[in-house]
Amino acid sequence: MKEHRNVRQIPGESKRRWFHSENFDLIVWLSDDQDFVGFELCYDKLHHEHSISWNPSRGFAHMAVDDGEHRPGKYKASPVLVADGAFDGKRVYSAFLKVSPALPREIAVFVLQALRQHPSLGR
Repeated sequence: MKEHRNVRQIPGESKRRWFHSENFDLIVWLSDDQDFVGFELCYDKLHHEHSISWNPSRGFAHMAVDDGEHRPGKYKASPVLVADGAFDGKRVYSAFLKVSPALPREIAVFVLQALRQHPSLGR
């Protein structure tokens, strides 16, 4: 995974770091003390993209990405997140584990530990 440089930071929000690969986008949020405060992992980017996110106050959220392409007779719309069903945690965890060595170790450990807490991985 490679890190995007010069990621736009939003005033009033935690600092963001953004990494990408062919199949994943990972955004992690950090406190002023550089502690991790959440993440969003987008996966299956080439087919039917989904997003799993986590932060300590709301826990996990699983969404699908509506790419805005399927609007007959209309221009493409901006992609948006929409509610989606089951999260195949074991498959996503396994795929992310394979690319995680390309991340800074502390980020990989944080995301993998959080993903292991998802109910679909059967603690």
